Amino acid sequence: MKVGRSVWAAALLLGAVIGVGMTASLDWESSAPAESQNAPLILPVTDTGQGRNMALPDFSGLVERLEPSIVNISTVSEEEPDARKRNPHGGGDPFDFFFGPPGPRRSLGSGFVLDADGYIITNHHVVEDATKVVVRLKNDKEYDAKVIGSDAKTDIAVIRIEGAEGLVPVPLGDSDMLKVGEWVIAIGNPFGLDHTVTAGIVSGKGRRLNRPDQSAYDDFIQTDAAINPGNSGGPLVNMTGQVVGINSAIFSRSGGNIGIGFAIPINLVRQIVPQLKEHGSVTRGWLGVMIQPVDEDIAKSLGLPGAKGALVAKVFPDSPAAQAGIEVGDVIVKFDHTDIDKSTDLPSIVANTPVGKAVDILVIRAGKTTTLQVNVAKMEEEGGAEPVKADKLGLSVQDMTPEIARELELDRDTTGVVVSSVVPGSPAEEAGLRAGDLIQMVGNTPVASVAEFRKQLGSRAAGESVLVLVRRGDQTLFRVIKPASAE
Repeated sequence: MKVGRSVWAAALLLGAVIGVGMTASLDWESSAPAESQNAPLILPVTDTGQGRNMALPDFSGLVERLEPSIVNISTVSEEEPDARKRNPHGGGDPFDFFFGPPGPRRSLGSGFVLDADGYIITNHHVVEDATKVVVRLKNDKEYDAKVIGSDAKTDIAVIRIEGAEGLVPVPLGDSDMLKVGEWVIAIGNPFGLDHTVTAGIVSGKGRRLNRPDQSAYDDFIQTDAAINPGNSGGPLVNMTGQVVGINSAIFSRSGGNIGIGFAIPINLVRQIVPQLKEHGSVTRGWLGVMIQPVDEDIAKSLGLPGAKGALVAKVFPDSPAAQAGIEVGDVIVKFDHTDIDKSTDLPSIVANTPVGKAVDILVIRAGKTTTLQVNVAKMEEEGGAEPVKADKLGLSVQDMTPEIARELELDRDTTGVVVSSVVPGSPAEEAGLRAGDLIQMVGNTPVASVAEFRKQLGSRAAGESVLVLVRRGDQTLFRVIKPASAE
């Protein structure tokens, strides 16, 4: 009897051991990599601070609240000879699309309601040159819109509709508070698909797009939320439902999204919109210098304490900078009591300075710190770095910048205006000009800026041929451009 009980106890013990072993084995198998089980691997998101598992975010409530504020924008504009013109945020821009046969050019974009009075924010390139702008709301009602103001340098525009009731404005956030890795959503009308929602994270901040016609005010938010043609002008929204950016451009070799999109920070929009609503344009301060970054090599060669500030590469004659005594080779490290850590900080700070204000500038010159006082002037539109059209000649030109000089392998003191585009079949193309050429003279007069180039063209009679001195690589040659009206 005792033997039987012992055998029975041994059997129970053996079964328990086998059971534990099977359980351990099953647990190990269930945590094996998913690909070994031919099943998707689903991992929880862990809050390492509290040790809890959290579900991925649900955007449905956020989207439901925001959708009435997002609008579809369609435009009609006159057909241009070159058809595929570029917007300020990249060559071959994927947002300038849907070009048909010769005739009116049609395009689509997005926008969002700013206030109950019918003001709507979108991109400059969405409404640029439009002869008709139509806004369609979430309820499918359509309204003709008027362009109130538009700014090519920042790619921001304000339009307005009248007669619409129950408009729901979107709250604006603080783009400076955005963190890389933070969740964001984009809402817009890609390829005409109304109110499409995509989600992603903030991939980077303070991005400048590497292109010949880049703006001095580039300061993009980079995101991997899917942005496609038609998303232009739509909002980038944080998880509290606040707009933190305007979707504006993508990096793409195919025209579609590859996970690299760019949005204009909403804090820049806050600065620009009041002027656009009141004046239709933006008044900016102007210093009159060309600058470039200070890297470690430059800092070492100039005896600087660190790679900070904006190195002056050129001072325009009769400019505020010239009158204040700023010289080529100076490093601007402080402007109006604001530190200049990066060269890209300076243009926006100067632009936002009231015209006529006297400010102190701290520069490092030959290893010594000097304080100069400058009276900020008004930036004239033709004095900026944006391409300016010479329609009768069929080309666009822009001011030289340090970035363009490096790309064209030119010395930083080389002067002239850069040909940014040439219209196929135009007088400029027939004269042999092409994008990337540097025009250094018009007639017998040197030109060092777009303003000077425009002045020389304006002094000529209609239809008069234009002699230009062109530098292309190591070659310098004269070309004669015969306007279309010339016999």
